[in-house]
Amino acid sequence: MNLIDKFSLSLAALALTATPAFAQSADWQRQVARIIGSKQTYPRTAQMRGEEGTARVRVYVGAGGAVERTELVAPSGSSTLDKEALAMPTRAGSVPPPPGGATTIVVPVTWKLL
Repeated sequence: MNLIDKFSLSLAALALTATPAFAQSADWQRQVARIIGSKQTYPRTAQMRGEEGTARVRVYVGAGGAVERTELVAPSGSSTLDKEALAMPTRAGSVPPPPGGATTIVVPVTWKLL
């Protein structure tokens, strides 16, 4: 197993990916995921319909840490949850500046009724 395979496996364990792959630290990725996750809500209409799922959102982060835009990479199966997933990074507004300059990060967002 080469270095790239090991790096890919460690990112898969975190459920996060960033580009360029070696430009970002795992700590930065976890911090960004926590900040974005802190903005998560469970839309009432989705709760009432019993909707659950995981959406994957690509977040474009500028060199200064500003969230520039988002795009849906993998839908959750619920348009309501997908809209919430796309809105979360925007509500965060900014994150710590990426150590390697402007980049993207893919963040999974999961909703599960308890």
